[in-house]
Amino acid sequence: MKKKVFAAMSGGVDSSAAALLLKEAGYDVTGVTMCLGVREEGDRTRCCGLDAIDDAKRVCDELGIPHFVFDFASEMEERIINKFTAEYLCGRTPNPCVDCNRYLKFGTLLGKARGIGFDYLATGHYARIEKQGGSFHLLRPKDRIKDQTYFLYPIKRDDLSSILFPLGDLTKEEVRSLTRKAGLHVAHKAESQDICFVTQDSYGQFFRERKVPVAGGDIVDRSGRILGKHKGIVFYTIGQRGGLGISAKTPLYVVEIDAVRNKVVVGEKKDLFSAGLVAGDINLLVAGLPDEAEVKIRYRKKPARCKVITEGEKLRIIFEEAQESITPGQAVVLYNGDEVLGGGVIEEVIRGKGISNE
Repeated sequence: MKKKVFAAMSGGVDSSAAALLLKEAGYDVTGVTMCLGVREEGDRTRCCGLDAIDDAKRVCDELGIPHFVFDFASEMEERIINKFTAEYLCGRTPNPCVDCNRYLKFGTLLGKARGIGFDYLATGHYARIEKQGGSFHLLRPKDRIKDQTYFLYPIKRDDLSSILFPLGDLTKEEVRSLTRKAGLHVAHKAESQDICFVTQDSYGQFFRERKVPVAGGDIVDRSGRILGKHKGIVFYTIGQRGGLGISAKTPLYVVEIDAVRNKVVVGEKKDLFSAGLVAGDINLLVAGLPDEAEVKIRYRKKPARCKVITEGEKLRIIFEEAQESITPGQAVVLYNGDEVLGGGVIEEVIRGKGISNE
């Protein structure tokens, strides 16, 4: 019998191409779209609005496969959006795309797929899963520019055998070419932009519309001297230079957000560099971590060499060379070459110089 695959369909080029490849490979494919309750606003392409659901349905019709829509609006609100606002109020900068993978796609949706008898859940992520020596491993894809493994580290190790990433050995250009040749109507569709549930023009407007309590406070330098006023810590992030409303002899950047004292701390460029970090909420995709690895502290940041120290349920990571703008709330992901070892959430910044700078 054909293996049954739940193909997560966002209405975009990538998920459409994934479903196409699965069908051509002989799988019994069913398309499924998560309705996240995100309102339509503006002309930006989004991965989960009503237009996206219509596009996903039309692609499934073009492929001749069934299509279902699941209502994930309440879970989106509870697990993703509420956490997003709570993290900002605590002075952290969250990564909702990571949480969407953690709780929705590879949590609830994968559970639904298994519960109704499907063998696999597939998505259009640019990543690879390979079986090596009896176990499954998450690997970086062929297309390094589109590499999305940074957002996939929360997948549980035991779930890798139930997940398919059909685009792992293709480039974005090859994916678009496939959809054009197949005559899919989304072949020229633009990439989705920004955080899908922030449909307003700015985060500030998003917080205001949701009546998030925001209080102004002091902007201070590292010695505590007051330099100006901020309009609420939710409007600032580590490394920010513009929009501070203060003047100084040298450029100043946000180097710390102190939610307890409601202060935004600024410093010079050199003050943005740190020796390491402490991460919690750890998920490992391998049996054990090496003493040294490569680490990404942001999606577009190149991996940096580091030492890895396990401290109970947390990881202490010390960089070979000091890294800039480490941001609490963001994901930190460990690699060994192409393999994703695991990751966690940045909780604490370790000031000082990297190992090679000592």
